Amino acid sequence: MADLKEFKENPQKQLLEQIKEARCVMLGSPNPSEHMQPMSPQLDDDIIENYPGNIYFYSDNTSDLGKAVLADNGPVMLTYMTKDYQACVRGRLYPITNMQLIERFWNPIVASWYPGGKTDPKMMMLRFEMEDAALWASTDSTLKFLYETTKANITDTLPDIGDRTHIKSA
Repeated sequence: MADLKEFKENPQKQLLEQIKEARCVMLGSPNPSEHMQPMSPQLDDDIIENYPGNIYFYSDNTSDLGKAVLADNGPVMLTYMTKDYQACVRGRLYPITNMQLIERFWNPIVASWYPGGKTDPKMMMLRFEMEDAALWASTDSTLKFLYETTKANITDTLPDIGDRTHIKSA
C-alpha cells in the first residue's frame, strides 16, 4: 500500500522500499529493439539507506539482456506497478563482479537458475543505477475513490485520489 504522506516527503526512498518488496519488475535492455523482461530486484535496507538509486539483479551473460549489457551500458527503463503505485524509472545497467554482493543476495531461488552455484560461468550480477523516475501513488481506499469521483462528476472538477512526482537520483 502506498503511503501518500511518505510519497510526498521521500519519494525516492518509498520507490526503493516498494521495489524491495516486489517479486519482479519489468527491466529494459540497452538495446532498444528488445522487449522489457521480468527480473527479480535485489535490495535490502542497507542499500536503500546508503546507496539510494542502486538496484541489483542476477542475470545470465548468454541471454539477450546479458549480451546487450556487456556490449553497451546505454539507458534502460525499469517499470513497477501495483494497484496504488506505479513507477517508470530511467537508469543504466552495469555488470559487476562483487562476490560480496553475489553472496549477500544468494538464496535457493537464485541457485535454481545457476547449477554451477555462485561461480557459475553464465551468472552475472547487474547494478541498475537510477537516473530519474516518474512516480504515481493513489489511495487504496474504495470509499475515498468513490467519494472523489462522485464529487468530481457533480462539481466538474478532477478527483483527488493521489499524486504524481518526478525525481532525480540523489
